[in-house]
This record gives sequence, C-alpha cells and structure tokens, in this order.
Amino acid sequence: QVQLVESGGGSVQAGGSLRLSCAAYGYTYSTVCMGWFRQAPGKEREGITTISRGGNTAYVDSVKGRFTISRDSADNTLYLEMNSLKPDDTAMYYCAASYQVSCLRNQLSRTAFGYWGQGTQVTVSS
Repeated sequence: QVQLVESGGGSVQAGGSLRLSCAAYGYTYSTVCMGWFRQAPGKEREGITTISRGGNTAYVDSVKGRFTISRDSADNTLYLEMNSLKPDDTAMYYCAASYQVSCLRNQLSRTAFGYWGQGTQVTVSS
C-alpha cells in the first residue's frame, strides 16, 4: 500500500499562485498513474491532472495553461503548480495513486485510482 500526504493549500486572491505537494510513502515505484483531483461543496470529485509512469500527462480543460503537474521520483513527491487562480478553483484538492493499467486509457477518471490523500483546502477570493 501507499500513504499519500498533501500540503501547500491555503487562501489566495484571484490571479495568485500556489504549489501543492504530495509526499508518498510505501510501494511508490509500482504506481501506474498519479494525479490530482478536487471537490467543491455539493459537487462530484473531479480529475484535474494526472501523470503516468511513462511521463504522459492529462489535464482537464478548465486548468490547461494554468496548472502544471510534476514529480520528483527520488523524493517520491508529486507537485501541482497552480497559477492565475480563479474563485472557481476553490475546492479540496486530493492526491491520488493508481496501480491499474486501466488508468492509462482514461487518466482523469477516478475509477482506477484506489489510494487517496487526506486533502488540502484551496480557497481563492475575488
């Protein structure tokens, strides 16, 4: 199993930036996909960006050009750089890991992601 711990959330004004981190502990070398999901009050959890073991990335249209996913394999850490933040970005952000090859077919789907962090809150004011 793998343990995921997010950090870096907070409150910022519209147009500002944040960098989220996800530290992974355990069987980190065997993950097929890792990524970031978010959930706003009253809404479903949404896949926003993921990266495969081979380095292929996927982004939901609403964050393309503003968010960047990256990883440091040596430190077993996943990052999310968030720029030009908007009030609509306000949500709880979750780090997730998948050990299933099926995540490669649809990287933004929750289905293949079985391990999740506790979440970190991001609040963007106008």
